Amino acid sequence: MAILLDKVGAIAKTGLFGGWNWQPFKHFKGDLTGGLTAAVVALPLALAFAVASGVEPKAGLYTAIVAGILASIFGGSSVQITGPTGAMAVVLVGIVAKYGIEKVWIAGVMAGIIQIALGVAKMGQLVKFIPYPVTAGFTNGIAVIIFCGQLNNFLGLHLERSEHFLPGLWDTLNHIGGVNWAAVAIASVVIATKIFLPKLTTVVPGSLVGLILATAIATFLHLDLPTIGTIPQALPTPHGIPHWNDPRLLRELINPALALAALGSIESLLSAVVADGMTVSEKHDSNRELIGQGIGNLVAPFFGGIPATGAIARTAVNVRSGGKTRLSGIIHGIALAVIILSLAPLAAKIPLAALAGILMVVSLRMIEWEAIGLLMRSTYADLGVMMLTWGVTICFDLVLAVEVGLIAAGALFIKRMSELNLVRIPDTEVFPPGITLELGKEIAVYRIDGPLFFGAAEKFATFLRDEPEVKHLILRMRFVPNMDTTGLVALEDIYQDLKRHSCNLLLTGLQPEVEELLERTGLLDKIGRENCYLTTEMAIKALIPNSQKSKPELVLPKNI
Repeated sequence: MAILLDKVGAIAKTGLFGGWNWQPFKHFKGDLTGGLTAAVVALPLALAFAVASGVEPKAGLYTAIVAGILASIFGGSSVQITGPTGAMAVVLVGIVAKYGIEKVWIAGVMAGIIQIALGVAKMGQLVKFIPYPVTAGFTNGIAVIIFCGQLNNFLGLHLERSEHFLPGLWDTLNHIGGVNWAAVAIASVVIATKIFLPKLTTVVPGSLVGLILATAIATFLHLDLPTIGTIPQALPTPHGIPHWNDPRLLRELINPALALAALGSIESLLSAVVADGMTVSEKHDSNRELIGQGIGNLVAPFFGGIPATGAIARTAVNVRSGGKTRLSGIIHGIALAVIILSLAPLAAKIPLAALAGILMVVSLRMIEWEAIGLLMRSTYADLGVMMLTWGVTICFDLVLAVEVGLIAAGALFIKRMSELNLVRIPDTEVFPPGITLELGKEIAVYRIDGPLFFGAAEKFATFLRDEPEVKHLILRMRFVPNMDTTGLVALEDIYQDLKRHSCNLLLTGLQPEVEELLERTGLLDKIGRENCYLTTEMAIKALIPNSQKSKPELVLPKNI
């Protein structure tokens, strides 16, 4: 813990007084416009995602203020806007239903500490290794869960929130006869406004206009609809968290905390990558971004907030509106605080159906239609990974979906590498016309491009069963720059299989690092140093009988 505190302190000094070369007033006009616009967009979304998470709407606003400001100050992205998001809501709703809000606060603090530790350990680069089909799969799964999770509010049904998605959906369908058509009408007004208003103007966000319009209609017509309730007209104040130091409770909440930390890290870093593509300013520091997000999630629960992540939509609005530095994110949080102080009493009249309409449109836009089309046109294997991740997200949970998706993608990667990296060089390219047919059958030459995987051993075992007449196998390893233990074991398996079939193994073009590894582990002595050659040409000449070498027409191909 002391190491973490020292690291955070160092980042605070460099982040606030240098290190990032932050000039807060150099782009003040753009930051002001970007921050205010992001706050206007964030207001209805913060309320909606709080409701979707199963907590009071004020928790969403408090989160956007506290976590948003802290992540902007300490984070590694200059334009990232942090707050409640749909992805986090999907995980939180189950945790809230199972544990309650007080335990969610504890899990949020634990998640923040985990994120800070990940940043200190420089684990931020790992998000780049998550395959595209996996991210597309869980993003689309989140969209489906958010959409179906709002059916109760859209239809005006008063049902208890379910811990899991499918039982809750089934419960909703069983009570569909009790539809409140006034709620459907109000939600439809918001949906229509959010879809069609941007076609006329983009000055004011469609979600905010729809929210105001729906609230005005419901109030004027005195519609009997559930509302979000009163939001205190005061800034969030710090408070204690009950039982936060109970060891048994901490053990109970470690899995939810890990899930929140993992999702928060992935979502925030993906958002930062998207922001990098929209701006020409300095690129984000992924490790510092994890630390900044962790600080936000560590502190927000003490102000009644919930875990947050970087929000792609709000970040994009900030950049497009002129935001250039982290001051825009700070202005976004301050603007939300001012809105609470001035307009909080009006929020009590906002119908939950209006928030449902906002979230339904957001969820439909979250579905990566382009990704689906791209994967359908590419390979069935990648499409299968996306569909598997999508299905597990819906049927089980998001963290399991990411784990299953990574395992499936990893297995697919290994299979592809095993297939693509071992290429047999045709005899016509290896042997000159003077070689007898019998000798040509006894020698096979394979080229290895890139890493050597354990799947290669099985391939050579199959090859030996199909071509038992081969007596000499040459592995051209000029393009194998290095080798790990997996590759070493694969090569030894190949050697042992060949030895059992009375087939001689020859290696050519060994790179210094690979040769050193083989020598250090003793495999080079097993294979025999006399069976290692600088080039494939030299290896083939060593196998050709002297009687054939004397033929004048015998000229070996070059560059083999």
